[in-house]
Amino acid sequence: MRKSFFHLPLLGLGLLAACGGPSKEEKAEAAATTPADTVATATTAVKLPEPYASESVTKRSEVIGWPTGKTPVVPAGFSISEYAGDFESPRWAYVTPSGDVLIAEANTVPTNPKKKIAAALKLDPSKSLRPTSANRITLLRDTNKDGKPDVRETFLSNLNQPLGMLVLGNYFYVGNTDGVWRYPYQSGQTKITAKGEKILDLPAGGYNNHWTRNLLAGPDGKKIYVSVGSGSNVAEHGIENEKRRANILEINPDGSGEKIYAAGLRNPVGMDWAPSTGKLWTAVNERDELGDDLVPDYLTSVQEGAFYGWPYSYFGQHEDPRRKGERPDLVKKSIVPEVPLGPHTASLGLAIYDGQAFPTKYRGGAFIGQHGSWNRSSFTGYKVVFVPFQNGKPAGPMEDFVTGFVADEGKKQVYGRPVGITEMPDGSLLVADDAAGKVWRVVASS
Repeated sequence: MRKSFFHLPLLGLGLLAACGGPSKEEKAEAAATTPADTVATATTAVKLPEPYASESVTKRSEVIGWPTGKTPVVPAGFSISEYAGDFESPRWAYVTPSGDVLIAEANTVPTNPKKKIAAALKLDPSKSLRPTSANRITLLRDTNKDGKPDVRETFLSNLNQPLGMLVLGNYFYVGNTDGVWRYPYQSGQTKITAKGEKILDLPAGGYNNHWTRNLLAGPDGKKIYVSVGSGSNVAEHGIENEKRRANILEINPDGSGEKIYAAGLRNPVGMDWAPSTGKLWTAVNERDELGDDLVPDYLTSVQEGAFYGWPYSYFGQHEDPRRKGERPDLVKKSIVPEVPLGPHTASLGLAIYDGQAFPTKYRGGAFIGQHGSWNRSSFTGYKVVFVPFQNGKPAGPMEDFVTGFVADEGKKQVYGRPVGITEMPDGSLLVADDAAGKVWRVVASS
């Protein structure tokens, strides 16, 4: 089995001493010795502030749900409507080759006593933490092609925090938090009845919402790519806790041949292929607690065997003061991502548009679902953004596409939180709103 050159450095390190939060003296030293910097990317120049230039702030949103008749906002020339509702944390959507829409319903589940009590008493207003998870996949089918599903069935249940879904050959694959499963599947079936098999073990759970495991087939169907988020914010529990994490893994369809395709990606949930180049891209949710404006989440192409910095550096070769001096060799190799998406936006969903229904400027570009901040004094994210591409490369800064999720920032209230973005066969887009329990559909106006 061929391994990337990051396999051994990341997995063979001895246990690092757990690091707590930085002291005032350490913050002052970091601010004094780490100058602000400007990084040139594929789309813009990004000015990065010093670490700890502002305090780390916790500001969690309260999800109040969508009032009757109210929807998110889209640009002129588009319309948005509710595709389906009454879900329990619909985090991700997948369209089967036969056109059925599958919705993965799962959420963060508490593991320690304090969080279990908080979840049971519904003390998390953002609805990220709940006492139980639905752990199911729901099938939606639009038989009369009117843009609204008229068949709804439980496709698969009793899962373990599912997210990624994939039909490949005569199998249906699902990415549970602790591994990849596959089931015999025939086109058009509305329910999985055959017994499945676990083809790949994965480290379960993770920092905050890093339990998600996305799946993406290679362009020729010969490989499957699996995203695995970090187990911590910045390796504060030791590097041994991060084995096979903060990576995109590559496996064969039977689960064999695992290798680390790319490393140092803190939480690379959304993945997609650029249709014009066949290059893999991912949206990455970056680290917390360095201040309001560090670190930008980002969209990046994924180079095989490359290292993207986590936990030792961020946005290229900017060394994280909390991991100072530990791996200068990996810091030196860290790649600068192409597109900054704003700090603490929780950029998770990704769909590179391959349809013809939207105007020309959107074709080949990237739509990103930003779940929204909790570690910033002012809200960021809580919207779907668009990054234009030309010839398979980013060709301009991101712009807002679906907005209106923030109800009243002064009261910390939001209507919902967008996550997964999925292109439909007719060229419309589905937006999974897990906090509000809805899936929205965006179409180009005729």
